[in-house]
Amino acid sequence: MAGTNTILVTGGCGYIGSHTIIDLLENGFEVVCIDNHSNSKPAVAQAIELIAGKAFTHYAVDLCDYNATKAVFDKHTFAGIIHFAAFKSVPESVEQPMKYYYNNLNSLTNLMRLTEELAIKNFVFSSSCSVYGNTTELPVTENTALAQAESPYAHTKQIGEEVIRSYTHFNKKHNYILLRYFNPAGAHSSGLLGEDATGPITAVVPRITGTGIGKFAKFYVFGSDYDTTDGTCVRDYIHVMDIANAHTKALQYLLEGKNESNCEVFNLGTGNGVSLLQAIQSFERVSGSKLNYELSPRREGDVVAIYANNEKAISRLGWQITKSLDDMLRTAWHWENVLANRQ
Repeated sequence: MAGTNTILVTGGCGYIGSHTIIDLLENGFEVVCIDNHSNSKPAVAQAIELIAGKAFTHYAVDLCDYNATKAVFDKHTFAGIIHFAAFKSVPESVEQPMKYYYNNLNSLTNLMRLTEELAIKNFVFSSSCSVYGNTTELPVTENTALAQAESPYAHTKQIGEEVIRSYTHFNKKHNYILLRYFNPAGAHSSGLLGEDATGPITAVVPRITGTGIGKFAKFYVFGSDYDTTDGTCVRDYIHVMDIANAHTKALQYLLEGKNESNCEVFNLGTGNGVSLLQAIQSFERVSGSKLNYELSPRREGDVVAIYANNEKAISRLGWQITKSLDDMLRTAWHWENVLANRQ
C-alpha cells in the first residue's frame, strides 16, 4: 500500500503528463500513473524512469470504465490527483464531437466520484486557455469572462470547470485547482522525451519540426488575414517543463494548505503573445534552415489571439518561467531529430 506522498497522474504517458511525472519524482513524490495509451506509447514510461532515475507504477486503464479505475484506487492511498487524461485535438473534436464529450466528461466525473468515496482531498485539473474562446480582453486574467467555445474540445474544458466549480460550492471537503495552460511546446533537455502522440499530429510546434525533418511536405499557416501583427494567429507558447513544474507547485500549494478557497484558477503562460510566423522564424533561427510553409485559408475552431496574464501563478504558487521561445523550438527540434534517428 502506497503512502500519503503518492500522487495519481492520469494521462501520465502523454506529452504534458510524462514531463510532469519527471518533475514530481525529482521533487520527492511517489507516482502512480493511469494511461490507456489511446494517444501515447508505453515506452514513454521507460524514458521517464531513465531521466528521473526512479521507478513509478503504471496501469493501462480506461478512466471511462469506473470499475477498472476503482480497482486502481483500491490498491493505493493518494495524497492528490493530477488529471491530464483527455482527448485534445481541436480539428478532431470538430469532426467527432461526441467522442470528446463522452471521453473527457466521463473520465472526469468517474475520478471525482472516487475522490469523494475515498476522501481524497486534493485535485489538480488540466484545463486550457481555450476556455476563454475568442476573447476581446488581452492578456486574459483568471477573471476574464469565458466566451463561447470555438470547438467541442474547448467546450469539454468549460463544462469540466463548471462541474468542478459547482461541486466545490456544495462540497467544501475537497480542494481543486484548475490550471488553464496556454500552448505547451518543447521537449526534455535530455532528448529522451518529447511530444510523440500516436494519433494525428495537429499541434503547431510538432507540425513545424515535422515539416523541417521531412515528415510532412509542407507546413500550412491557417489564416493570414486575422487582425494581428502579421495576420496570423497569436498564441502564448510555454515550455513543457515550465508547465510541468507548475503542476508540482499547485499540488504542494494544496498539500501545505495555502489555498484561499476550495476551487482556485491559475493561468499558465509566459505572458507573451507570439504569432505563428514568429514561431516559424524562431524555428528557422535554432535549426539554421528555412521552413517550407504556405499561407492557407482559416481553419474552423481556431481562436484568433490568446495570451496570459500569469501574475497570479507567479505570486501565489511561487512559479517561474525558465525557458524562452527559442528554447522551446531548440529542444523540440532536438527531439524531432532523435525520433528520426530511431527509425
